[in-house]
Amino acid sequence: MYQANLSKDQRLFLIILGNTIIKEMIHLDKAQAIQEMTDVLNTSKVGVLSTAYHNQPNSRYMVFYNDGLELYTKTNINSIKVAEIHNNPRAYILLGYNDTKQRSFVEIDANIEVVTDQQTIDWLWETQDKSFFSSKDDPELCVLKVTPKTIKLMNDPDLDTPATLDLSE
Repeated sequence: MYQANLSKDQRLFLIILGNTIIKEMIHLDKAQAIQEMTDVLNTSKVGVLSTAYHNQPNSRYMVFYNDGLELYTKTNINSIKVAEIHNNPRAYILLGYNDTKQRSFVEIDANIEVVTDQQTIDWLWETQDKSFFSSKDDPELCVLKVTPKTIKLMNDPDLDTPATLDLSE
């Protein structure tokens, strides 16, 4: 990556989308960008999860909880979204806007894993509201673990352009 004309506080992020390379210069270093993104994730809990259903987008609202930049949400193991994730674990999430200062939000391109281990279910049960399931021992309860490939921070007041963090490496 050519960086000779960049100042110390600038970073050049490359996102490869198909055959298109998008270059975005931002005025935050990586640690600041991660902190701003984490602030949005800590503040906003309701977001839109989009998966693919017969090669068509299928979106729904979900309640998300984060551990750093990873997201978790509970669902029914027999739900359509779980079947969609088994067929294609790639998903897109929008989170933020109304709950944040300056209407900041994140766009997350991620892989999703269906998790059924009791330790993760217990952690999420204690962290998340108790709606939709009567018990953490419900056999239909599972957790969706969202591992971001890229996160794009939008509407941040310190940025002229979106900040994109590539986590796929």
